[in-house]
Amino acid sequence: MGALPLALAGFPSLSAGPSIGLTPLQIVAASGVALSGTYPGHLQGVCTNDRDAIYWSMTTHLVKTDAAGNIVRQVAVPTHHGDLCHVGGRLYVAVNLGLFNDAERRADSWIYVYDAEDLSLLARHALPDLVYGAGGVAFGDGRFIVVGGLPEGAVENAVYAFDMDFTSGRRIALKTGQTFKGIQTAAFDGDHWWFGCYGKPDFTEVLIRADRTFASLQRLHFDASTGIVPLDGDTFLIARSACGKESCVARLAPARLNAWIETGRLKPI
Repeated sequence: MGALPLALAGFPSLSAGPSIGLTPLQIVAASGVALSGTYPGHLQGVCTNDRDAIYWSMTTHLVKTDAAGNIVRQVAVPTHHGDLCHVGGRLYVAVNLGLFNDAERRADSWIYVYDAEDLSLLARHALPDLVYGAGGVAFGDGRFIVVGGLPEGAVENAVYAFDMDFTSGRRIALKTGQTFKGIQTAAFDGDHWWFGCYGKPDFTEVLIRADRTFASLQRLHFDASTGIVPLDGDTFLIARSACGKESCVARLAPARLNAWIETGRLKPI
């Protein structure tokens, strides 16, 4: 398993057939894409409009690019903007204006809603139940799933299911064990929910794959903590971000997570 994340970081190419009839995102998925420019904050999450645009959350900047990573529009946003998703021409971003992973529950959690065309702010929804900080959001099966922080020593994560207006929510406990700073990214591929978690030298990066009802979980040693984008049932784009003293860059690399699990290249922990 050790060689797989290193190969991903080096942007492996996936074999691609003829490009006739493919969307710009499907074409670029064979080789990956880099975000143009540098930013003061690191990448928190990525989503697409399933056709020709990529949206990058860089902590304090929301960036829209074309499929090749060229900037179309960007706006400064309050820290901390986290992982995001695209639904019906709008961007939904998990935002925490307070403390993350704080045992005293001093988070200030929100969903900010932006117009996917011009990145104008349309609405804000308070999420008081996410007491450790909202860090990511995904959409699937007609509902939003919001993820967030976790205090040190806690042994299970929780995800929160919301309706389209964020007026009705439900807490779902996940028996994941302790993950470093909770869950950072979330995505839905049509059959599975995916949750990316940080690592550190003495703490393994964890990618969690759950079934549609969250009844069955797999923990995988794989880093998808800065973004995971399902393009179809087989192909994903996995985010990577690197920072110097004053600036950060980001890119997306192709992966075939479900196929790697089925063939044993990516094994449960």
